[in-house]
Amino acid sequence: MHTRDNRRLIETLRELQQQGNTVVVVEHDEDTIREADYLIDMGPRAGINGGEVVASGSLSQLTKNKNSLTGQFIANPLRHPMANLRDIEMRDHWPAENLSILSARQNNLHKVSVDIPLRKLVCVAGVSGSGKSTLIRSVLHGNLKRAINGKQKNPKWQGCEGLEGWQSVQRILEVDQTPIGKTPRSCPATYIGIWDTIRKLFADTVDARLRGYKPTRFSFNAGDGRCAACGGNGMRKIEMNFLPDVRVQCEVCHGWRFNDETLTVRYKDKHIGDVLAMNVEEATDYFEAIPSVRHALQLLQDVGLGYLTLGQQSPTLSGGEAQRIKLVAELAKAKTGPAALVKGGIAHNMYVLDEPTVGLHMADVDKLLRVLHRLVDAGNSVVVIEHNLDVVAEADWVIDMGPEGGKGGGKVVAQGTPSTICKRKRSQTGIYLKELLNK
Repeated sequence: MHTRDNRRLIETLRELQQQGNTVVVVEHDEDTIREADYLIDMGPRAGINGGEVVASGSLSQLTKNKNSLTGQFIANPLRHPMANLRDIEMRDHWPAENLSILSARQNNLHKVSVDIPLRKLVCVAGVSGSGKSTLIRSVLHGNLKRAINGKQKNPKWQGCEGLEGWQSVQRILEVDQTPIGKTPRSCPATYIGIWDTIRKLFADTVDARLRGYKPTRFSFNAGDGRCAACGGNGMRKIEMNFLPDVRVQCEVCHGWRFNDETLTVRYKDKHIGDVLAMNVEEATDYFEAIPSVRHALQLLQDVGLGYLTLGQQSPTLSGGEAQRIKLVAELAKAKTGPAALVKGGIAHNMYVLDEPTVGLHMADVDKLLRVLHRLVDAGNSVVVIEHNLDVVAEADWVIDMGPEGGKGGGKVVAQGTPSTICKRKRSQTGIYLKELLNK
């Protein structure tokens, strides 16, 4: 929600309270936290490292509590511009190019023509209903994906007169909050591409070679190594009459997913089931000597997902967790550094994200910003539809839609660097961004 709309919501919540009601809000938004009469801060960290009340009371009590991460971020908010966020040396290698959208007129867009700088972090802001998603997800993403995948010299554009300057983009990907897999068999280890390497490590142990075990033996999706009773799921489904199905831990493998013979093989005193049960933080240390695995796991920690287990079933992941895992999968594939430049192995991808900060704590927003800029450092273009002012403040370029929502929107009211947006009187985003930068 845009800051203007969010503050209107806070006013409505306050009116509800003043009418004699009790209002309980689960929220990360700083304005809402500052307005609250009483705060309960959970932590100290996430996952198995959380689940405790680390602080409670008024805002001043929270900010004085050193154990409260929320309180510390309120007391010492992010300072903009953030230091060491960009790799200037790498960015100097990229040419200055723009992708142009010509006369977009879908939904409430009023023949919008706009230039999007490539190989930059571009933030598209604006009040709710101003046309941000239509411009980026429908017009830009839809048309560019068809143009890249199609073989026509003259693509048929939809919702606009055309796109120009898109030819250097090799792939466009919408990194959304949909699940990373539809079945319990998918998990972070398989999605980020480290599971095959881990299976090979176990297959190369002395015990595995003596038994003639190949990497397929350590697959929970197929083969002789998985538990026959649960099919490698670790859980069994019990159908209930007139009630939803219930999933219980497999009584044969006790949730390990593999049969006893497979579990006898150990790598560094752990069997393959232990590895799936490890959280990312533990696994990063465990695979310290395996660079390809450690790199991907460190990236998961960098985006604040160190508490997830490697084998956590994808249906149990939140939308924000799934989105960050997708970003890690892309970063793990990205080739960076001078060596990649010499070899010419750097691809130009465009990533589109729609409000990636939804559900994120202020500490996680900090981590997300660093990950997005690392994608740009690697020669990619990142376009983010976002209301969070910390993200807007750290964008390389901002396109502000408005001035209002619905019929009153559909126009570009301001564009430029964050400091430029602050100077535009018609920009609702600029009003609150200036407030943030002047703190």
